[in-house]
Amino acid sequence: MTNASQESPTAITYASAGVDTEAGDRAVELMKEAVKATHGPSVVGGFGGFAGLYDVSKLLSYKKPYLATSTDGVGTKVAIAQAMDIHDTIGYDLVGMVVDDIVVVGAEPLFMTDYIATGKVVPERIADIVRGIAGACKVAGTALVGGETAEHPGLLAPDEYDVAGACTGVVEADLLLGPERVRAGDVIIGMASSGLHSNGYSLVRRVINHAGWALDRQVSEFGRTLGEELLEPTRVYAADCLDLARFLPVTAEKAVHGFSHVTGGGLAANLARVLPQGLVGTVDRSTWSLPAIFTLVSQLGNVPLADLERTLNLGVGMVAVVSADAADSALARLNSRGLPSWVMGTVTAEASEADRSGTDYTQGAKGVDGGAVRLVGSYAV
Repeated sequence: MTNASQESPTAITYASAGVDTEAGDRAVELMKEAVKATHGPSVVGGFGGFAGLYDVSKLLSYKKPYLATSTDGVGTKVAIAQAMDIHDTIGYDLVGMVVDDIVVVGAEPLFMTDYIATGKVVPERIADIVRGIAGACKVAGTALVGGETAEHPGLLAPDEYDVAGACTGVVEADLLLGPERVRAGDVIIGMASSGLHSNGYSLVRRVINHAGWALDRQVSEFGRTLGEELLEPTRVYAADCLDLARFLPVTAEKAVHGFSHVTGGGLAANLARVLPQGLVGTVDRSTWSLPAIFTLVSQLGNVPLADLERTLNLGVGMVAVVSADAADSALARLNSRGLPSWVMGTVTAEASEADRSGTDYTQGAKGVDGGAVRLVGSYAV
């Protein structure tokens, strides 16, 4: 025990423990206007409350509203942002990973919250991250109603951070999209990705490290540096998908029956999740060419095709499954919005026993005992 005659020890404060609350306050001031720009009349209470409030009075007009929710992060892509000291794009990756899972069921994303954990709060860096999140929320048509920045000295290095987010949306029960709507004869439409998006970066980073390539290396195929290509933001599909679902409603003869967000697991595994048992989606690889980044990863790492297809989106970030007579209208609608799209396959009765063998056939995925996907052909050159 310390007695009164002993010299008082040096005082330990929260700041000396590594947490700078004033820096957190400065970060909030820097991000405030970007966040408020996502707020419409449904956001209640403005900015900075303990909880984000959202007026859901419009749900009173729904006959049977279903709430949809999703949460996700960005994964190891944040390591690229940190290495390049560019932080205003990673928010697009976060929002894309979250809101585009919600629109798969036809739900409109209403509001989102974010969480940033960092070793040291650098106000400008935190504000850049949140500005990116807010910008992507505007693209998606959703409000950023709250968030949290946590400083974790000793757990994360001063320049390290991780981000996560959650979103809530709503869909009318009789407009819900999913496997039960998909029929044999439906057409599969691919929507182009903007690049790697936010999946597979553990593989990609391992490949470029093994090859000894620096992030500032100029790559002629990209027309920019390797790091700039790797940091290309995830395309946010929410507004495009909702527009298509309203243009071709499920209650019409020409209709959208489902969407699939191509994230971790690749195209086949994610498409299989939205197909019913007994049906198979046959996807023709020859209907599109692999963007340069995927070819580079394959060649630099000698990565087997099957591993690429199980890990990366390979140029397809979202898929729509539509009735056959709606395919032309769907393509015209998506392309008119500046979203490159094409017919990549069809849904048919279950494949034969011979078709089920090998790595080109995937049945069910991620705990969903659904339909199957068969990849055929070779990618276009």
